[in-house]
Amino acid sequence: MKNDLLEKGAIVQRDRETYALVPHFVAGLITPEQLRKLADVAEKYNAKAIKITAAQRMAIVGFQEDDIDNVWNELAQVNMKPASAGGLCVRSIKVCPGSSFCKRGLQDSVVIGEQLDKIFSGRVLPSKLKMGVSGCPNSCGDSHTRDIGIIGGGKGWMVVVGGKGGTKPRIGNKIALSIPTDNIIAFIEKIVTTYEDNAKKKERLGDYIDRIGFENFKTLVDVEAYL
Repeated sequence: MKNDLLEKGAIVQRDRETYALVPHFVAGLITPEQLRKLADVAEKYNAKAIKITAAQRMAIVGFQEDDIDNVWNELAQVNMKPASAGGLCVRSIKVCPGSSFCKRGLQDSVVIGEQLDKIFSGRVLPSKLKMGVSGCPNSCGDSHTRDIGIIGGGKGWMVVVGGKGGTKPRIGNKIALSIPTDNIIAFIEKIVTTYEDNAKKKERLGDYIDRIGFENFKTLVDVEAYL
């Protein structure tokens, strides 16, 4: 019986014999060239399915262990590498179309999502951490149920912290109403660093906030300094 091979970005499937590989797509964007290569590789190595995930990734399901290295070598030809699909780290960042594409977008969630991905994706933390970036209050990036949610408004970005799904879901606490675009990356860095330096191992951000109290957390991240 086989196990996950996280160092190769391979997640063992229900049959305990085959693996799913999940390439990393920044802000959920994929080029036509990458899409063609992904389909070709799935066909060449007899993958059983290609599954679009809730995290805006594509999981290619059903590879044999002996094919994993060859698959990644071929995907690397079009700049596809393993996503941070497991482990105690920042996972892929969920991003809505925002003002780059959507008529309802108030802020450019794609640009902010790309910046956050470049800085944080794969960063090792006390527990897994998910981010969602939404360009308007419709929150198509599921920002309220992410550890850190960013929601565009007319004057900047609302930020919520501590959200999560799962068997014990938690809606994020609204920590700031309007962070200017020029300050939003620095503010997220402060939130992540505060969590990184103080949380217990395997303690999600929301659980850490509940343990120390929301008002104490607000003081630690110094919200006023970023408004």
